[in-house]
Amino acid sequence: MLTTGGRLLFLGGQNGDHAKTSDFAKQFEAALERVVAVIRATGGEPRHLAKLNIYVTSRADYAKARRKIGEAWRRLLGKHYPAVALFVVKGLWETRAKVELEGIAVLP
Repeated sequence: MLTTGGRLLFLGGQNGDHAKTSDFAKQFEAALERVVAVIRATGGEPRHLAKLNIYVTSRADYAKARRKIGEAWRRLLGKHYPAVALFVVKGLWETRAKVELEGIAVLP
């Protein structure tokens, strides 16, 4: 994604542990809601998200939840697709979390 001008917003890891569920798709949606909330709180819009790193503890859980993840994505980001990388990790800081999102937004 090529950006010009603007301010950079670095979004630290956001997870869905607060959703109090072990459902992968619901944790993903809760984490993405947090990402969008931080962007909006700083005066941006979801379309300003330029880079998103997705950290998951299970490739299989991610694969099984792709349809629901896609639904959450379209609801929160529409047809906006920033540069995305997916990493399978041994664990996350929040032990109940199955997914964590980290990103960069370019704000006007």
